[in-house]
Amino acid sequence: MNIFVLVKRTFDTEEKIVIANGKIQEDGAEFIINPYDEYAIEEAIQVRDEKGGKVTVVTIGGEEAEKQLRTALAMGADEAVLINTEDDLDELDQYSTAVILAEYLIDKEADLILAGNVAIDGGTGQVGPRVADLLGINYVTTITDLQIDGTNVKIVRDIEGDSEIIETSLPLLVTAQQGLNEPRYPSLPGIMKAKKKPLAKLELDDLDIDEEDVEVKVDTIDIYLPPQKAAGRVLQGELADQAKELVNLLHSEAKVV
Repeated sequence: MNIFVLVKRTFDTEEKIVIANGKIQEDGAEFIINPYDEYAIEEAIQVRDEKGGKVTVVTIGGEEAEKQLRTALAMGADEAVLINTEDDLDELDQYSTAVILAEYLIDKEADLILAGNVAIDGGTGQVGPRVADLLGINYVTTITDLQIDGTNVKIVRDIEGDSEIIETSLPLLVTAQQGLNEPRYPSLPGIMKAKKKPLAKLELDDLDIDEEDVEVKVDTIDIYLPPQKAAGRVLQGELADQAKELVNLLHSEAKVV
């Protein structure tokens, strides 16, 4: 089975975000594989181990993204591809990212493509479905279970507090939701093996893509941190008096009633 995983490099979830001159500052920050993409990588490895085949992880970015690809290889992926857009594009949006990935994948005869449900930085959840649409293949989002029998696929999909069962067929793109599996940590032998696994580096020219073909469709007007939350307040006195004060505060200060 020919399996591909779409991976994104994101800020560490413990990282403190700093904004200066309207831009997020990356200098000195720690980066990781987008956590939802880890579920996709783990599922790809499990499917390969059960069905046979090969797992290739793919990302778009600069040379620094090689670290995250090596981590995916250490987890158990077979090959990695870095599509370097650093010298060609100043920025990417969901449209341009999907076009680049689809152009890479279009002749790869992928049976299964996995991606994270969302990226923790942008949180749009658009790239996976856009890639599937450009490739003209089926897709199912927010999956929590995946069973493959030949070309038939049975999926459990999360739908905000409930779930639904979907039956579809390969080729297929799915996006991984929390609960699909428990991603493994790279082992020391895995880390050593990852150093020798293939990691291909491509540029837009290798994909016959011109810069104007992937011009972003989204203009970022402003980037800012959310306002700091005010300190909480502890109400004192009898329960009935606390209830009255709470209602008054919700009306006069919070203005929600």
